[in-house]
Amino acid sequence: MSALRFAAAVVIWLLLASSAFAGPESSASGLADPSLLTLSPADDVFSTADLTTLLDPASNGTQHYGPYPSTSPDSGTCGNDWAEDTFDRHFTVHREQASTFTVVEQFKNGAFTTMIAPPAFASFSPGGCQNSAIPQGTVNAGINGKMHGYFIIPLPTGTTQTSTSPYCDAVGMTNANCDTTTFIDTHFTPCYGAGICSVTTFFFHYSASDQMLIEHEWKNASADRGGNHGDIRSMNLP
Repeated sequence: MSALRFAAAVVIWLLLASSAFAGPESSASGLADPSLLTLSPADDVFSTADLTTLLDPASNGTQHYGPYPSTSPDSGTCGNDWAEDTFDRHFTVHREQASTFTVVEQFKNGAFTTMIAPPAFASFSPGGCQNSAIPQGTVNAGINGKMHGYFIIPLPTGTTQTSTSPYCDAVGMTNANCDTTTFIDTHFTPCYGAGICSVTTFFFHYSASDQMLIEHEWKNASADRGGNHGDIRSMNLP
């Protein structure tokens, strides 16, 4: 097993063993487990890894769905949508017991383009309100960059898998307008749209080339993955 493969396998084991946003579709806060923070650099590996090669489908009941080409507005810590994201969604379903499932949603091959937000939040940068030590700033419209990330979504005990359809929307038999709610609630006993299950752990990494930016990288992550860090910023506000 290569070093990268080993690192990804360790992260998978720890994340799936735990009960276990600003960002695409928004996120919830994660578990503040200090033992996981040391593995944060491997989150980039976990975001893009082929999970089906790291988890044995025969013994762990692992299923892969996707890729589903998708788009989503991306919210920042100040509450505004700061970018439009495009990416491929991949869902890995990990069955731990007969009626206990964890869904890992990966966002691969991602890109973003910054937008002009409504006047109340005009062009706030994504990390401008993440803590009091970070000055608020703005990001120019039309900035392009790359992104990737993942969600960890543990489903409630007793959840029933209602479909193994390859479509994101198992009921409508389509991949159009694919999102997290559609996949989970059409493949399992509905829980995501009803708020019964939710994202408990998440990580997103955004990076952009020069484009006259003063900050080029932003990590948007739950507390158990180290929290938010950095920014995509054109200038500081006075």
